[in-house]
Amino acid sequence: MCMKLRVVPFIPLSFLWLFCSASLIVEAQEPAAEKPAAEKNVQAAAASTSAAKPPAARAEDSSYVGSETCKTCHEDLYNSWAKTPHWKTTLDKTAKPSHQGCEGCHGPGADHVAGGGDKTKIFIFEKASAKEVDARCLTCHVGAHPNFERSAHGRAQVSCIDCHSPHNFKSEASLLKVSQPQLCYSCHTKVKPAFAQPFHHKVDEGLLTCSDCHDPHGTFRGKQLKTTADQNAICTKCHAETAGPFVFEHPVIKAEGCVACHSPHGSPNPRLLNVSNVNTLCLQCHSAANLQAFPNVTKPIGPVHNQAAQYAQCTNCHNQIHGSNATYNFFR
Repeated sequence: MCMKLRVVPFIPLSFLWLFCSASLIVEAQEPAAEKPAAEKNVQAAAASTSAAKPPAARAEDSSYVGSETCKTCHEDLYNSWAKTPHWKTTLDKTAKPSHQGCEGCHGPGADHVAGGGDKTKIFIFEKASAKEVDARCLTCHVGAHPNFERSAHGRAQVSCIDCHSPHNFKSEASLLKVSQPQLCYSCHTKVKPAFAQPFHHKVDEGLLTCSDCHDPHGTFRGKQLKTTADQNAICTKCHAETAGPFVFEHPVIKAEGCVACHSPHGSPNPRLLNVSNVNTLCLQCHSAANLQAFPNVTKPIGPVHNQAAQYAQCTNCHNQIHGSNATYNFFR
């Protein structure tokens, strides 16, 4: 009986404590509940906006069918293309369909497929103008060839596919239609005989290529020579012994370059010289009439010995003709 008297008053007190605690919890949660409610409309608007984008993106992607679809009709072209660096674009899953596979170059193919292979619904390089072809290739390759449009080839409307073939290449290097130098000879017919001269750079023999010296995609130099800080670096990258710097420079090398004395493609004369007689070559500049124009001239002015053809060559004494670190007259 005593235990009942003790328990009875305890029960209402416990309910009272629970009731007060619940009231405090509700009051504490009410302001916090108001914030999500206020933000609910903003989130709903954002959700509706984001939900509106995927259909547009899906509509854009729906115009692309993928390279595997192209393969069903163009299997031979696909198989050769799959051996090229262009095929690697299919591995880039982060890129858009417009930058992947066949359609990265030829454009979306859904209409082409729906039209039963309608050629008017796809970009065909062979039927496009040189400017259109170049613009499409430079979409990806402009970083490597920023000067192409102002180059001699670009101005002459030589398009990318005149030299390159992404499908039917004969040379894996740069996907060329024909290997060098035959590809270059097909247009530059006047240059070809120079490499048949008795003395020539070994281009026909395969030791050098035209692109070792020239950049067909354009430079800021004449003849599309590869551009460097030193205008003769194209020659001195192989002929390093003439590179210098020298204490006493041969001025003509800095003024006119190696071609002042040498014919780079080929010559009937040893050392690819422009003329057969060395003295005649030297006297084009070092004549008695203009010798005073040279910075290192000393008296007596002019040659002190006969330089006729039957006498010794200038380079027998002036043997360091490209430059010297010892004497101003290139004796050693």
